[in-house]
Amino acid sequence: MTTTIISSASREVHMGFDKPFIVIGERINPTGRKILAEEMKNGDYSRVEADALAQVAAGAQMLDVNAGIPLADEPRILAEAIQLVQSITDVPLSIDSSIVEALEAGLSVYQGKALVNSVTGEDEVLERVLPLVAKYGAAVVAISNDETGISEDPNVRFAVAKKIVERAADYGISHEDVVVDPLVMPIGAINTAGVQVMELVRRLRTDLKVNTTCGASNVSFGLPNRNGINAAFLTMAMGAGMTSAITSPLHPEVMQAVRGGDVMMGHDPNCANWIKAYRDPAAEGTGGGRRGRAGRRRGNA
Repeated sequence: MTTTIISSASREVHMGFDKPFIVIGERINPTGRKILAEEMKNGDYSRVEADALAQVAAGAQMLDVNAGIPLADEPRILAEAIQLVQSITDVPLSIDSSIVEALEAGLSVYQGKALVNSVTGEDEVLERVLPLVAKYGAAVVAISNDETGISEDPNVRFAVAKKIVERAADYGISHEDVVVDPLVMPIGAINTAGVQVMELVRRLRTDLKVNTTCGASNVSFGLPNRNGINAAFLTMAMGAGMTSAITSPLHPEVMQAVRGGDVMMGHDPNCANWIKAYRDPAAEGTGGGRRGRAGRRRGNA
C-alpha cells in the first residue's frame, strides 16, 4: 500500500488507500477574499489565525496556506503566514503557490515535512519545482495539466500525471511523495466531469499507485446548494480511491460526507470517529448510559 506521510514538528498525517480520508482546509487563501488579501498584504494575520483554528476545530487534519496576492511580496507573506499557523496549531501544512521563490521561502521556515502545492506537467515547471521538493524532503501535488492546458480526456490527464511521477523519480522523489490532482471541473458546465474524475482516480490508484487530492469545491461552481453537490462528489470520489481533498471543513454537510465515507470504506473502526463527532452529549447527572441506549433504539426505529 502507498502511504504519503506529511508532518509538522510534532504530528504526522498518513495518507493512503487503507487510511481515513484527509481533509485539507482551504480557507487560508486570499483569492476572491479582498479583506483577507488586504490584511495579509499589510502584515495583519488575525483572520489567518482565526481561519486556521476554526478549520482544525471543524476536523481538518491539514491546512493549505496560500498567499497569492497581486503586487504583493508573496515570498515574505507566505513565510510569515506559515510561521504563524505553525505557532498556533500542530497540523501539517500544504504550501500553496505557483511562484517558486514563494515556495522556497515557505519551505525554508517550515517545521516538518510539507506538502508542496503544486507542480504541473510543463517541462520548465518540473525543472524548477522538483529540485526544490527534493532539497527540502517534501511531498508534492502533481496537477494533471501541461502546456496544452486541461484536457477533457482522462487518458491525456493520466499521461500527464505519469510523466510527473516519472520525472519526480529522476530527482529521487518516490511515488509515495507524489499526490496527484486529477483536476475536478465544474459539473454544471461539463456534465461528465464527475465520471471523468472517478475513472481517472481508479487508474491513478491501480496503475501508478499514487495518492490523490483535488480542489473539491470546483465541481459545484455555478450551481445552487453547492455543499450538497460537494458532499455527493466526495463520497463517490472516496469510493473510487481518492485519499484527500482541499475543501472547507466549515460546512457540516461536507464533513458528514467524509466521515460517513470513512465508515462505509471500513476506515473508521467501530465507527469511533463518527460517534465521537455526532453522539448526543449525555444529560448532566445521567451518566449517559440509558439515554444513549434509548437514543440508539429511536435511531433504529
